[in-house]
Amino acid sequence: MNSSPDFSKGLLPAVIQDASTLQVLMLGYMNEEAYFKTQAENIVTFYSRSKERLWTKGETSGNFFHVKNILLDCDQDTLLIQVDPVGPACHTGADTCFNTSNQDNAAWLDYLKHIIRSRKGASADTSYTASLFQKGTNKVAQKVGEEAVELVIEAMSNNDELFKGEAADLVFHLLVLLEDRGIGLEEIVKLLQQRHAK
Repeated sequence: MNSSPDFSKGLLPAVIQDASTLQVLMLGYMNEEAYFKTQAENIVTFYSRSKERLWTKGETSGNFFHVKNILLDCDQDTLLIQVDPVGPACHTGADTCFNTSNQDNAAWLDYLKHIIRSRKGASADTSYTASLFQKGTNKVAQKVGEEAVELVIEAMSNNDELFKGEAADLVFHLLVLLEDRGIGLEEIVKLLQQRHAK
C-alpha cells in the first residue's frame, strides 16, 4: 500500500473480505494503533467501540482473520482488508456478520490463477506447475486433452468422487494452458458474460 490511512478523521471503517471467496465478512473500526498492530502481526485487530480498547478478532473464539492484503480507498479513510478466516466471522456462528454464506468458492479460481502465474517463470524442479510450463504449450495442451477424455470416461460411470477429481484436474490444466497462452481467466468470464447477455 503506497498511501497511509488518514486517522485525523478518527476511527476508520475496515471492511473485512475473504481473500478466496471475495465475500464481505464484517465491518470493524480501527484506530492507528489497531492498524499498525494488524500490519505487524498479520492478524486483524480492531478498536472496539463497546469495549473501548484494542480487540484482536478471535482472541477468545480462536476465529482469527489472517491478513492477505490491505487496500486503502481513494480518500485514505476506509480500509479493505482481505483475509484468510479461521472459522465463522460472526460471534453468532454465522459465516458472515451479514448472515450470508461464505461457501461460494468459485472466486477461488482467480486466486488459483495467480498461484499458477507465479510459477510460470520458476524452475521446473520447484513444482508440477512450473514443470508443465517448461515443457511448452504443446505438452500443456496435450494434458488438457488427456484430462478432458478422462472426465468423459468418468462421466459415464457412477462414481461421483472420481468424476469430481477429473473435473478438478481438467479445470486446473485449463488454467495452466490459459496462462501459458497469456490469456486471463477474466477474459473467458467476460466472453461468457457477453454470450449470456445475448
